Amino acid sequence: MSKPKSNQTPMTTKAVARIQSSEAKANGGQALPRGFAVRAARAAGNNKNG
Repeated sequence: MSKPKSNQTPMTTKAVARIQSSEAKANGGQALPRGFAVRAARAAGNNKNG
């Protein structure tokens, strides 16, 4: 994995929560199994674990 560039902000768990909420509202209460929210959650987990 590459390190974030200085102009990039790492994905946070708060950002993931916002993304999941928005995606669920747009899809009748369901998050998509292969949607952006899943990729965002994985990125946040990777950032948290170092």
